[in-house]
Amino acid sequence: MNIKQAKNHIKNSVKLYLKKDEYGDYRIPVVRQRPIFLLGSPGIGKTAIMEQIAQELGIALVSYSMTHHTRQSALGLPFITHKNYKGMEFDISEYTMSEIIASIYEVMEGSGIEEGILFLDEINCVSETLAPSMLQFLQYKIFGKHKVPDGWVIVTAGNPPEYNKSVREFDVVTMDRMKLVEVEADYPTWKEYALKQGIHNAVTTYLDMKKSDFYRVETNVGGKSYVTARGWEDLSATMLLCEEEGITVDETLVGQYLHNEKIVKEFTAYYELYNKYKKDYKVEDILNGTNSAQEVERARIAKFDERLSLVGMLLDKLESEMRENLETADYLAELMKVLKIIKALYERAENTQNGGETDICAIVESQIQARQKLLESMRSAGTLSGEDRRKNRAIIQFLEAREKELRLNRSENPFAVLKGAFDGEVAAMKEENARIQSRLHNVFAFSEVAFMDGNELLVLVTELTVNVYSSRFIGTYGSPDYAKHNEDLMLHEREDDILQEIDKLEL
Repeated sequence: MNIKQAKNHIKNSVKLYLKKDEYGDYRIPVVRQRPIFLLGSPGIGKTAIMEQIAQELGIALVSYSMTHHTRQSALGLPFITHKNYKGMEFDISEYTMSEIIASIYEVMEGSGIEEGILFLDEINCVSETLAPSMLQFLQYKIFGKHKVPDGWVIVTAGNPPEYNKSVREFDVVTMDRMKLVEVEADYPTWKEYALKQGIHNAVTTYLDMKKSDFYRVETNVGGKSYVTARGWEDLSATMLLCEEEGITVDETLVGQYLHNEKIVKEFTAYYELYNKYKKDYKVEDILNGTNSAQEVERARIAKFDERLSLVGMLLDKLESEMRENLETADYLAELMKVLKIIKALYERAENTQNGGETDICAIVESQIQARQKLLESMRSAGTLSGEDRRKNRAIIQFLEAREKELRLNRSENPFAVLKGAFDGEVAAMKEENARIQSRLHNVFAFSEVAFMDGNELLVLVTELTVNVYSSRFIGTYGSPDYAKHNEDLMLHEREDDILQEIDKLEL
Protein backbone atom coordinates (compact mmCIF):
# COMPACT_ATOMS: atom_id res chain seq x y z
CA MET A 1 0.00 0.00 0.00
CA ASN A 2 1.07 3.63 -0.37
CA ILE A 3 1.90 5.93 2.55
CA LYS A 4 -1.59 7.51 2.54
CA GLN A 5 -3.29 4.12 2.78
CA ALA A 6 -0.86 3.11 5.52
CA LYS A 7 -1.68 6.28 7.45
CA ASN A 8 -5.41 5.56 7.31
CA HIS A 9 -4.88 1.95 8.36
CA ILE A 10 -2.71 2.91 11.34
CA LYS A 11 -5.04 5.75 12.34
CA ASN A 12 -8.03 3.39 12.36
CA SER A 13 -6.09 0.81 14.37
CA VAL A 14 -5.14 3.41 16.99
CA LYS A 15 -8.77 4.58 17.24
CA LEU A 16 -9.93 0.99 17.80
CA TYR A 17 -7.23 0.33 20.41
CA LEU A 18 -8.27 3.45 22.35
CA LYS A 19 -12.02 2.72 22.23
CA LYS A 20 -13.48 2.18 25.72
CA ASP A 21 -16.61 0.55 27.12
CA GLU A 22 -19.09 2.16 29.52
CA TYR A 23 -16.81 1.35 32.48
CA GLY A 24 -13.77 3.08 30.99
CA ASP A 25 -11.97 -0.16 30.08
CA TYR A 26 -10.41 -0.60 26.67
CA ARG A 27 -12.63 -2.69 24.40
CA ILE A 28 -9.54 -4.47 23.06
CA PRO A 29 -7.55 -5.51 26.15
CA VAL A 30 -4.07 -3.99 26.25
CA VAL A 31 -2.46 -7.44 26.02
CA ARG A 32 -4.32 -7.98 22.71
CA GLN A 33 -3.34 -4.61 21.25
CA ARG A 34 -0.72 -5.83 18.82
CA PRO A 35 2.09 -3.36 18.09
CA ILE A 36 1.94 -2.13 14.48
CA PHE A 37 5.04 -2.75 12.35
CA LEU A 38 5.38 -0.30 9.46
CA LEU A 39 7.81 -1.83 6.99
CA GLY A 40 9.03 0.30 4.10
CA SER A 41 12.02 1.69 2.29
CA PRO A 42 13.87 4.64 3.89
CA GLY A 43 12.85 8.25 3.40
CA ILE A 44 9.22 7.73 2.34
CA GLY A 45 7.66 9.63 5.24
CA LYS A 46 7.00 7.04 7.95
CA THR A 47 7.77 9.48 10.77
CA ALA A 48 5.75 12.27 9.16
CA ILE A 49 2.54 10.22 9.07
CA MET A 50 2.87 9.37 12.76
CA GLU A 51 2.95 13.11 13.55
CA GLN A 52 -0.13 13.65 11.38
CA ILE A 53 -2.05 10.80 13.03
CA ALA A 54 -1.31 12.12 16.53
CA GLN A 55 -2.36 15.64 15.52
CA GLU A 56 -5.60 14.46 13.93
CA LEU A 57 -6.57 12.22 16.86
CA GLY A 58 -5.58 14.79 19.49
CA ILE A 59 -3.24 12.40 21.30
CA ALA A 60 0.43 12.63 22.24
CA LEU A 61 3.44 11.25 20.38
CA VAL A 62 6.81 10.02 21.64
CA SER A 63 9.32 9.04 18.95
CA TYR A 64 12.57 7.12 19.30
CA SER A 65 15.08 5.66 16.86
CA MET A 66 16.09 2.30 18.30
CA THR A 67 19.48 2.28 16.56
CA HIS A 68 20.59 4.89 19.12
CA HIS A 69 19.75 2.74 22.11
CA THR A 70 21.84 0.34 24.12
CA ARG A 71 20.40 -2.30 26.40
CA GLN A 72 21.03 0.00 29.37
CA SER A 73 19.22 3.06 27.99
CA ALA A 74 16.22 1.05 26.79
CA LEU A 75 15.82 -1.22 29.83
CA GLY A 76 17.30 0.97 32.54
CA LEU A 77 20.44 0.67 34.68
CA PRO A 78 20.76 -2.06 37.32
CA PHE A 79 21.19 -1.23 41.00
CA ILE A 80 21.26 -3.26 44.23
CA THR A 81 18.36 -2.97 46.67
CA HIS A 82 17.78 -4.59 50.06
CA LYS A 83 14.66 -6.79 50.55
CA ASN A 84 13.21 -8.78 53.44
CA TYR A 85 11.35 -12.02 52.63
CA LYS A 86 9.79 -13.99 55.52
CA GLY A 87 12.29 -12.66 57.97
CA MET A 88 15.23 -13.28 55.69
CA GLU A 89 17.18 -10.41 54.14
CA PHE A 90 18.45 -10.38 50.57
CA ASP A 91 20.27 -8.05 48.19
CA ILE A 92 18.61 -8.16 44.76
CA SER A 93 18.99 -6.42 41.41
CA GLU A 94 16.50 -3.74 40.39
CA TYR A 95 16.45 -1.45 37.36
CA THR A 96 16.03 2.26 37.01
CA MET A 97 13.20 3.34 34.74
CA SER A 98 13.80 3.00 31.01
CA GLU A 99 14.61 6.28 29.27
CA ILE A 100 11.83 5.49 26.78
CA ILE A 101 9.17 4.84 29.43
CA ALA A 102 10.28 7.91 31.39
CA SER A 103 9.82 10.05 28.26
CA ILE A 104 6.19 8.95 28.04
CA TYR A 105 5.49 10.04 31.61
CA GLU A 106 7.26 13.36 31.02
CA VAL A 107 5.08 14.02 27.96
CA MET A 108 1.96 13.10 29.92
CA GLU A 109 2.90 15.51 32.69
CA GLY A 110 3.94 18.32 30.37
CA SER A 111 0.94 18.10 28.03
CA GLY A 112 -1.81 16.82 30.31
CA ILE A 113 -2.66 14.24 27.61
CA GLU A 114 -2.95 10.70 28.96
CA GLU A 115 -3.10 8.73 25.68
CA GLY A 116 -0.69 8.61 22.80
CA ILE A 117 1.52 6.74 20.37
CA LEU A 118 4.95 5.38 21.21
CA PHE A 119 6.72 5.29 17.85
CA LEU A 120 9.91 3.22 17.70
CA ASP A 121 11.71 3.61 14.39
CA GLU A 122 14.27 1.17 12.96
CA ILE A 123 13.17 -1.48 15.43
CA ASN A 124 14.69 -4.24 13.30
CA CYS A 125 18.13 -2.63 13.62
CA VAL A 126 18.54 -2.88 17.40
CA SER A 127 21.88 -3.84 18.92
CA GLU A 128 22.70 -7.48 19.56
CA THR A 129 22.45 -7.04 23.33
CA LEU A 130 19.02 -5.40 23.09
CA ALA A 131 17.48 -7.82 20.56
CA PRO A 132 16.42 -10.54 23.08
CA SER A 133 14.47 -7.99 25.12
CA MET A 134 12.45 -6.80 22.14
CA LEU A 135 10.29 -9.94 22.03
CA GLN A 136 9.28 -9.37 25.65
CA PHE A 137 8.54 -5.74 24.87
CA LEU A 138 6.43 -6.49 21.79
CA GLN A 139 4.38 -9.06 23.69
CA TYR A 140 4.03 -7.48 27.14
CA LYS A 141 4.89 -3.80 26.45
CA ILE A 142 7.55 -3.85 29.16
CA PHE A 143 11.11 -2.50 29.16
CA GLY A 144 12.99 -4.05 32.05
CA LYS A 145 10.41 -3.98 34.87
CA HIS A 146 8.57 -0.90 33.67
CA LYS A 147 5.42 -1.12 31.61
CA VAL A 148 4.26 1.22 28.86
CA PRO A 149 1.28 3.10 30.39
CA ASP A 150 -2.19 1.94 29.33
CA GLY A 151 -3.59 4.15 26.59
CA TRP A 152 -0.30 4.26 24.70
CA VAL A 153 -0.33 2.41 21.39
CA ILE A 154 2.96 1.04 20.11
CA VAL A 155 3.82 1.63 16.47
CA THR A 156 7.16 0.45 15.16
CA ALA A 157 8.89 0.93 11.82
CA GLY A 158 11.80 -0.53 9.94
CA ASN A 159 13.49 -0.92 6.58
CA PRO A 160 13.60 -4.12 4.50
CA PRO A 161 16.96 -5.97 4.61
CA GLU A 162 17.94 -4.88 1.08
CA TYR A 163 18.18 -1.25 2.27
CA ASN A 164 20.12 -1.74 5.48
CA LYS A 165 22.89 -4.22 6.27
CA SER A 166 22.24 -4.02 10.01
CA VAL A 167 18.63 -5.21 9.69
CA ARG A 168 17.69 -8.26 11.73
CA GLU A 169 14.86 -10.21 10.15
CA PHE A 170 12.21 -11.02 12.75
CA ASP A 171 11.32 -14.67 13.24
CA VAL A 172 7.76 -16.02 13.00
CA VAL A 173 7.26 -15.84 16.77
CA THR A 174 8.02 -12.11 16.77
CA MET A 175 6.05 -11.30 13.63
CA ASP A 176 3.05 -13.16 15.01
CA ARG A 177 2.85 -10.58 17.79
CA MET A 178 2.62 -7.58 15.45
CA LYS A 179 0.34 -6.12 12.78
CA LEU A 180 2.44 -5.83 9.63
CA VAL A 181 1.83 -2.84 7.34
CA GLU A 182 4.03 -2.82 4.22
CA VAL A 183 4.32 0.51 2.42
CA GLU A 184 5.88 1.55 -0.88
CA ALA A 185 6.99 4.89 -2.31
CA ASP A 186 4.22 6.54 -4.32
CA TYR A 187 4.65 9.90 -6.05
CA PRO A 188 0.98 10.99 -6.44
CA THR A 189 0.44 10.49 -2.70
CA TRP A 190 3.67 12.31 -1.82
CA LYS A 191 2.72 15.19 -4.11
CA GLU A 192 -0.42 15.84 -2.02
CA TYR A 193 1.88 16.13 1.00
CA ALA A 194 4.39 18.23 -0.96
CA LEU A 195 1.77 20.78 -2.03
CA LYS A 196 0.61 21.15 1.57
CA GLN A 197 4.19 21.52 2.84
CA GLY A 198 5.16 24.15 0.27
CA ILE A 199 7.78 22.03 -1.50
CA HIS A 200 9.65 24.06 -4.14
CA ASN A 201 7.67 24.26 -7.37
CA ALA A 202 10.71 23.26 -9.43
CA VAL A 203 10.78 19.93 -7.59
CA THR A 204 7.12 19.08 -8.18
CA THR A 205 7.04 20.23 -11.81
CA TYR A 206 10.21 18.21 -12.53
CA LEU A 207 8.76 15.10 -10.86
CA ASP A 208 5.47 15.54 -12.72
CA MET A 209 7.48 14.93 -15.87
CA LYS A 210 9.92 12.40 -14.38
CA LYS A 211 7.94 10.34 -11.89
CA SER A 212 10.47 7.50 -12.03
CA ASP A 213 13.04 9.86 -10.47
CA PHE A 214 10.96 10.35 -7.32
CA TYR A 215 12.29 7.29 -5.53
CA ARG A 216 15.15 5.15 -6.76
CA VAL A 217 17.61 2.83 -5.06
CA GLU A 218 20.12 1.08 -7.31
CA THR A 219 23.35 -0.88 -6.93
CA ASN A 220 26.03 -0.35 -9.56
CA VAL A 221 29.82 -0.63 -9.88
CA GLY A 222 30.27 2.54 -7.83
CA GLY A 223 28.12 1.22 -4.98
CA LYS A 224 24.57 2.22 -4.09
CA SER A 225 22.89 5.23 -5.67
CA TYR A 226 19.66 6.45 -4.15
CA VAL A 227 17.05 9.19 -4.30
CA THR A 228 14.33 9.34 -1.63
CA ALA A 229 11.31 11.44 -0.73
CA ARG A 230 13.24 12.76 2.26
CA GLY A 231 16.04 13.85 -0.08
CA TRP A 232 13.66 15.83 -2.29
CA GLU A 233 12.03 17.53 0.71
CA ASP A 234 15.36 18.49 2.30
CA LEU A 235 16.68 19.72 -1.05
CA SER A 236 13.55 21.85 -1.48
CA ALA A 237 14.05 23.54 1.90
CA THR A 238 17.67 24.36 1.04
CA MET A 239 16.75 25.66 -2.43
CA LEU A 240 14.16 28.05 -1.00
CA LEU A 241 16.72 29.49 1.43
CA CYS A 242 19.40 29.70 -1.28
CA GLU A 243 17.04 31.76 -3.42
CA GLU A 244 16.37 34.10 -0.50
CA GLU A 245 20.10 34.59 0.06
CA GLY A 246 21.12 34.70 -3.62
CA ILE A 247 23.18 31.49 -3.34
CA THR A 248 23.60 29.41 -6.50
CA VAL A 249 21.97 26.00 -6.60
CA ASP A 250 24.40 23.83 -8.57
CA GLU A 251 25.17 20.15 -9.10
CA THR A 252 27.39 20.04 -6.02
CA LEU A 253 24.57 21.20 -3.76
CA VAL A 254 21.91 19.02 -5.42
CA GLY A 255 24.23 16.02 -5.15
CA GLN A 256 24.32 16.40 -1.37
CA TYR A 257 20.64 15.41 -1.26
CA LEU A 258 20.11 13.28 -4.39
CA HIS A 259 22.63 10.47 -4.67
CA ASN A 260 22.18 9.53 -8.30
CA GLU A 261 24.50 11.18 -10.82
CA LYS A 262 22.04 11.06 -13.74
CA ILE A 263 19.14 12.53 -11.74
CA VAL A 264 21.39 15.20 -10.23
CA LYS A 265 22.48 16.35 -13.71
CA GLU A 266 18.95 16.28 -15.15
CA PHE A 267 17.34 18.08 -12.23
CA THR A 268 20.06 20.75 -12.10
CA ALA A 269 19.64 21.33 -15.85
CA TYR A 270 15.88 21.57 -15.42
CA TYR A 271 16.27 24.02 -12.52
CA GLU A 272 18.38 26.28 -14.74
CA LEU A 273 15.62 26.15 -17.37
CA TYR A 274 13.03 26.82 -14.69
CA ASN A 275 14.86 30.00 -13.64
CA LYS A 276 15.10 31.05 -17.28
CA TYR A 277 11.34 30.68 -17.62
CA LYS A 278 10.89 32.83 -14.51
CA LYS A 279 12.86 35.62 -16.18
CA ASP A 280 11.15 35.20 -19.56
CA TYR A 281 7.65 35.31 -18.11
CA LYS A 282 6.55 38.04 -15.71
CA VAL A 283 4.38 35.95 -13.40
CA GLU A 284 3.08 38.95 -11.46
CA ASP A 285 1.93 40.63 -14.66
CA ILE A 286 -0.04 37.52 -15.65
CA LEU A 287 -1.60 37.27 -12.19
CA ASN A 288 -2.54 40.95 -12.25
CA GLY A 289 -3.93 40.73 -15.78
CA THR A 290 -1.38 43.25 -17.12
CA ASN A 291 0.70 40.83 -19.20
CA SER A 292 1.77 41.84 -22.70
CA ALA A 293 0.75 40.26 -25.99
CA GLN A 294 4.38 39.15 -26.39
CA GLU A 295 4.15 37.00 -23.24
CA VAL A 296 0.98 35.36 -24.53
CA GLU A 297 2.63 34.62 -27.88
CA ARG A 298 5.78 33.27 -26.19
CA ALA A 299 3.64 30.84 -24.16
CA ARG A 300 1.55 29.90 -27.19
CA ILE A 301 4.55 28.73 -29.26
CA ALA A 302 6.56 27.27 -26.35
CA LYS A 303 7.24 23.55 -25.94
CA PHE A 304 5.12 21.52 -23.56
CA ASP A 305 7.71 21.35 -20.77
CA GLU A 306 8.09 25.15 -20.82
CA ARG A 307 4.33 25.68 -20.76
CA LEU A 308 3.99 23.15 -17.95
CA SER A 309 6.64 24.99 -15.94
CA LEU A 310 4.81 28.28 -16.48
CA VAL A 311 1.57 26.77 -15.21
CA GLY A 312 3.50 25.47 -12.20
CA MET A 313 4.95 28.91 -11.42
CA LEU A 314 1.52 30.55 -11.65
CA LEU A 315 -0.03 27.89 -9.42
CA ASP A 316 2.83 28.06 -6.93
CA LYS A 317 2.25 31.77 -6.33
CA LEU A 318 -1.54 31.53 -6.37
CA GLU A 319 -1.82 28.51 -4.08
CA SER A 320 0.61 30.06 -1.61
CA GLU A 321 -1.64 33.12 -1.38
CA MET A 322 -4.73 30.91 -1.01
CA ARG A 323 -3.06 29.04 1.84
CA GLU A 324 -2.22 32.23 3.70
CA ASN A 325 -5.76 33.56 3.17
CA LEU A 326 -7.35 30.36 4.46
CA GLU A 327 -5.02 30.28 7.46
CA THR A 328 -6.04 33.88 8.20
CA ALA A 329 -9.71 32.87 7.98
CA ASP A 330 -9.09 29.95 10.37
CA TYR A 331 -7.23 32.25 12.77
CA LEU A 332 -10.08 34.80 12.74
CA ALA A 333 -12.68 32.06 13.32
CA GLU A 334 -10.74 30.86 16.37
CA LEU A 335 -10.14 34.43 17.54
CA MET A 336 -13.88 35.10 17.41
CA LYS A 337 -14.44 32.24 19.88
CA VAL A 338 -11.86 33.78 22.22
CA LEU A 339 -13.46 37.23 21.97
CA LYS A 340 -16.87 35.75 22.76
CA ILE A 341 -15.38 34.23 25.92
CA ILE A 342 -13.83 37.59 26.86
CA LYS A 343 -17.15 39.35 26.26
CA ALA A 344 -19.08 36.84 28.39
CA LEU A 345 -16.55 37.13 31.24
CA TYR A 346 -16.58 40.93 31.00
CA GLU A 347 -20.39 41.17 31.05
CA ARG A 348 -20.63 38.73 33.94
CA ALA A 349 -18.11 40.78 35.92
CA GLU A 350 -19.99 44.00 35.11
CA ASN A 351 -23.29 42.53 36.31
CA THR A 352 -21.80 41.32 39.59
CA GLN A 353 -19.66 44.42 40.24
CA ASN A 354 -20.68 46.66 43.14
CA GLY A 355 -19.76 50.06 41.76
CA GLY A 356 -16.20 49.07 40.93
CA GLU A 357 -14.52 48.99 37.52
CA THR A 358 -14.13 45.70 35.68
CA ASP A 359 -10.52 45.08 34.68
CA ILE A 360 -10.82 44.03 31.02
CA CYS A 361 -7.02 43.79 30.80
CA ALA A 362 -6.98 41.04 33.42
CA ILE A 363 -9.57 39.09 31.43
CA VAL A 364 -7.56 39.47 28.21
CA GLU A 365 -4.39 38.43 30.06
CA SER A 366 -6.12 35.27 31.32
CA GLN A 367 -6.94 34.32 27.72
CA ILE A 368 -3.35 34.98 26.64
CA GLN A 369 -2.11 32.64 29.37
CA ALA A 370 -4.68 29.99 28.42
CA ARG A 371 -3.58 30.13 24.78
CA GLN A 372 0.11 29.94 25.75
CA LYS A 373 -0.66 26.94 27.95
CA LEU A 374 -2.45 25.25 25.02
CA LEU A 375 0.56 25.86 22.77
CA GLU A 376 2.93 24.40 25.34
CA SER A 377 0.67 21.38 25.84
CA MET A 378 0.62 20.63 22.12
CA ARG A 379 4.38 21.16 21.90
CA SER A 380 4.99 18.80 24.82
CA ALA A 381 2.71 16.20 23.25
CA GLY A 382 4.67 16.36 19.99
CA THR A 383 1.50 17.24 18.05
CA LEU A 384 2.01 20.94 17.30
CA SER A 385 1.60 21.42 13.54
CA GLY A 386 2.87 24.46 11.67
CA GLU A 387 -0.70 25.67 11.07
CA ASP A 388 -1.61 25.38 14.76
CA ARG A 389 1.56 27.16 15.80
CA ARG A 390 0.95 30.08 13.44
CA LYS A 391 -2.73 30.33 14.35
CA ASN A 392 -2.19 30.37 18.10
CA ARG A 393 0.74 32.78 17.91
CA ALA A 394 -1.41 35.14 15.81
CA ILE A 395 -4.16 35.01 18.46
CA ILE A 396 -1.66 35.71 21.24
CA GLN A 397 -0.14 38.58 19.25
CA PHE A 398 -3.60 40.12 18.67
CA LEU A 399 -4.55 39.86 22.35
CA GLU A 400 -1.20 41.25 23.55
CA ALA A 401 -1.53 44.25 21.22
CA ARG A 402 -5.10 44.93 22.39
CA GLU A 403 -4.16 44.58 26.07
CA LYS A 404 -1.39 47.15 25.62
CA GLU A 405 -3.82 49.45 23.80
CA LEU A 406 -6.44 49.12 26.54
CA ARG A 407 -3.91 49.87 29.29
CA LEU A 408 -2.71 53.03 27.52
CA ASN A 409 -6.16 54.29 26.53
CA ARG A 410 -8.96 53.65 29.01
CA SER A 411 -12.33 53.40 27.26
CA GLU A 412 -15.93 53.47 28.48
CA ASN A 413 -16.63 50.50 26.22
CA PRO A 414 -13.39 48.49 26.21
CA PHE A 415 -14.89 45.52 24.35
CA ALA A 416 -15.59 47.86 21.41
CA VAL A 417 -11.80 48.28 21.11
CA LEU A 418 -11.41 44.51 20.71
CA LYS A 419 -14.28 44.26 18.24
CA GLY A 420 -13.02 47.21 16.20
CA ALA A 421 -9.59 45.64 15.80
CA PHE A 422 -11.18 42.28 14.92
CA ASP A 423 -13.48 43.85 12.32
CA GLY A 424 -10.47 45.58 10.78
CA GLU A 425 -8.67 42.26 10.31
CA VAL A 426 -11.80 40.64 8.87
CA ALA A 427 -12.14 43.47 6.34
CA ALA A 428 -8.47 43.09 5.33
CA MET A 429 -8.94 39.32 4.92
CA LYS A 430 -12.00 39.83 2.69
CA GLU A 431 -10.12 42.39 0.59
CA GLU A 432 -7.25 39.94 0.11
CA ASN A 433 -9.77 37.22 -0.73
CA ALA A 434 -11.24 39.34 -3.53
CA ARG A 435 -7.73 40.08 -4.85
CA ILE A 436 -6.89 36.37 -5.02
CA GLN A 437 -10.15 35.58 -6.80
CA SER A 438 -9.31 38.25 -9.36
CA ARG A 439 -5.81 36.80 -9.85
CA LEU A 440 -7.31 33.31 -10.31
CA HIS A 441 -9.57 34.69 -13.03
CA ASN A 442 -6.56 36.32 -14.71
CA VAL A 443 -4.72 32.99 -14.79
CA PHE A 444 -7.64 31.34 -16.54
CA ALA A 445 -8.00 34.28 -18.95
CA PHE A 446 -4.28 34.07 -19.87
CA SER A 447 -4.41 30.27 -20.22
CA GLU A 448 -7.45 30.38 -22.51
CA VAL A 449 -5.60 32.64 -24.96
CA ALA A 450 -2.10 31.17 -24.62
CA PHE A 451 -2.96 27.47 -24.43
CA MET A 452 -6.29 27.42 -26.27
CA ASP A 453 -7.75 23.95 -25.59
CA GLY A 454 -4.37 22.41 -24.82
CA ASN A 455 -3.52 19.97 -22.08
CA GLU A 456 -2.09 22.79 -19.96
CA LEU A 457 -5.63 23.87 -19.07
CA LEU A 458 -6.31 20.34 -17.87
CA VAL A 459 -3.15 20.45 -15.77
CA LEU A 460 -4.27 23.80 -14.31
CA VAL A 461 -7.72 22.49 -13.35
CA THR A 462 -6.30 19.19 -12.05
CA GLU A 463 -3.75 20.91 -9.82
CA LEU A 464 -6.38 23.29 -8.43
CA THR A 465 -8.50 20.23 -7.67
CA VAL A 466 -5.89 18.11 -5.88
CA ASN A 467 -4.21 20.87 -3.89
CA VAL A 468 -5.75 20.93 -0.43
CA TYR A 469 -5.69 24.74 -0.19
CA SER A 470 -6.88 25.69 -3.67
CA SER A 471 -9.67 23.08 -3.61
CA ARG A 472 -10.85 24.41 -0.25
CA PHE A 473 -10.56 28.03 -1.39
CA ILE A 474 -12.58 27.40 -4.55
CA GLY A 475 -15.05 25.22 -2.67
CA THR A 476 -15.60 28.00 -0.12
CA TYR A 477 -15.63 31.07 -2.32
CA GLY A 478 -16.34 29.66 -5.77
CA SER A 479 -14.78 30.29 -9.17
CA PRO A 480 -16.91 30.51 -12.35
CA ASP A 481 -13.77 29.96 -14.48
CA TYR A 482 -12.85 26.78 -12.62
CA ALA A 483 -16.42 25.44 -12.78
CA LYS A 484 -16.61 26.12 -16.52
CA HIS A 485 -13.31 24.48 -17.40
CA ASN A 486 -13.80 21.58 -15.02
CA GLU A 487 -16.99 20.73 -16.89
CA ASP A 488 -15.65 21.48 -20.37
CA LEU A 489 -12.48 19.44 -19.98
CA MET A 490 -14.26 16.41 -18.47
CA LEU A 491 -11.47 16.19 -15.94
CA HIS A 492 -12.01 12.67 -14.67
CA GLU A 493 -12.22 11.13 -18.16
CA ARG A 494 -9.12 12.82 -19.54
CA GLU A 495 -6.82 12.83 -16.51
CA ASP A 496 -5.23 9.46 -17.33
CA ASP A 497 -4.38 10.61 -20.88
CA ILE A 498 -2.48 13.70 -19.72
CA LEU A 499 -0.61 11.81 -17.01
CA GLN A 500 0.54 9.25 -19.60
CA GLU A 501 1.70 12.07 -21.87
CA ILE A 502 3.70 13.65 -19.05
CA ASP A 503 5.29 10.29 -18.26
CA LYS A 504 6.50 9.96 -21.86
CA LEU A 505 7.89 13.51 -21.96
CA GLU A 506 11.65 13.78 -22.45
CA LEU A 507 13.40 16.88 -21.10
